[in-house]
Amino acid sequence: MRNIKLLIEYDGTNYHGWQIQPNATSIQETIENRLQKITQEEIRLIAAGRTDAGVHAIEQVANFSTKSRLDINNIQRGLNSLLPPDIAIKEISEAEQDFHARYSAKSKIYRYVILNRRFPSPLYRNFSWFIPFKLDIKEMKNAVQCLVGEHDFSSFKASGCNSHNPIREVYGISVDKDTKGFIIFEIEANAFLKQMVRNIVGTLTDVGKGKIGVSEFEEILRAKDRKKAGITAPPQGLFLAKIKY
Repeated sequence: MRNIKLLIEYDGTNYHGWQIQPNATSIQETIENRLQKITQEEIRLIAAGRTDAGVHAIEQVANFSTKSRLDINNIQRGLNSLLPPDIAIKEISEAEQDFHARYSAKSKIYRYVILNRRFPSPLYRNFSWFIPFKLDIKEMKNAVQCLVGEHDFSSFKASGCNSHNPIREVYGISVDKDTKGFIIFEIEANAFLKQMVRNIVGTLTDVGKGKIGVSEFEEILRAKDRKKAGITAPPQGLFLAKIKY
């Protein structure tokens, strides 16, 4: 058996997330169906992270086992010729037998994009959260520093999250705004709770609007209570940016 590793980019707009589910189109199912045509085998992909509906990936990582002797470059070319234009295989390689896209990962980086200017963008409407009100970037930068380190992130956990352990370690975090009005929020951690990034961003915008201060943001983290935090930011601004091994 060979263990094949894929580096995948996708626009999640038209999908109900990564994971296979009944009566809905998923990224996983779409790729697996094409792989089965190429290898003539039943293929099951293992992904580094299960992105939600409408969420995108710049570098999702997945692996699968196969008995096929096909050259990996031919597998990549075949996949990209069969996949819809909103999914692409960026890289393909032979992995060690013990490589597991999820459990071998050391950290994950997520990126969230806010378009903060007076007018929306037709081109980026599916890839950012449009907020026409001015946001205070300096205060937002100060607020997120409390998230670095190991914390209980229950305040930013989705109600449907099935993780029994809310402790996560954040290695780095940044908030920057470019000249075109895009605010880029980026966070690296050992793992993430369901909708953790979107809930952090939703609460962070309350800081930017002046609804809450830096100290109140810190209190929300310490409260370990989702009801204390802000709204869940919409999915279209979220990207799985990178997996580190």
